[in-house]
Amino acid sequence: MLMADIVDDDDSDNDDDYDFEDEFESDDEQDLYVGDGGAGGGVSLAGTWWGKEAWALAEEVSTSFDGDLKIYAFKATASLEIRVRIEKMSTRYGSPTIDDIEAYTIAYRAKLDDAESAGRIPKNVSLEVSSPGVERVIRVPDDLERFKERSMYVRYVMTNEDAATPQEGDGVFRLISYDVDLCECTWGIADVKINRQQTGKGRPLSKKQREWRLQTPFESLKLVRVYSEC
Repeated sequence: MLMADIVDDDDSDNDDDYDFEDEFESDDEQDLYVGDGGAGGGVSLAGTWWGKEAWALAEEVSTSFDGDLKIYAFKATASLEIRVRIEKMSTRYGSPTIDDIEAYTIAYRAKLDDAESAGRIPKNVSLEVSSPGVERVIRVPDDLERFKERSMYVRYVMTNEDAATPQEGDGVFRLISYDVDLCECTWGIADVKINRQQTGKGRPLSKKQREWRLQTPFESLKLVRVYSEC
């Protein structure tokens, strides 16, 4: 992984190198990962004997909306719970309306009731349908184009020939560019409050921050999600 040098400038900007802080990551993100069936998207069946059937029915309902409502995450649990997060493909960032969620819930609940009666899934399975969330996980590279104008929280592994083990880093970045053929991204520092605070209260990003760049292979990205704070 390559990190560009920070260019010095002779204005009143802070001359120290830009440092990342642990405050970027919340406690909830410690266990969050892509494909966890929850906030990280993907499918989790938790070893349930009926999970595959419930998942198949969820996909069947999704196709009934002409591909506009797709499943972002699906989770079946041993405590007889089904949690589905849906996204609306016709909207810029995939956010479904309350009406969309209600329509999907009604259609899916009907399928589940029929499956319960036929014994294909257990009785009294609870259902929760929601949106992917404001700070949804970005699937790399599939979602990069869609969310390229949004600030993103990025956690990555940093390789260094001088270090015995890879080191993790994180920050709130903006996507400068990405290359699907080379499987890599180039990031800059996002113009958000948590980054501006590095230069002092009420001050804009410094020149060093504006010119800072980070190049990451796709495979080094541990977590990329939308960052909603300004």
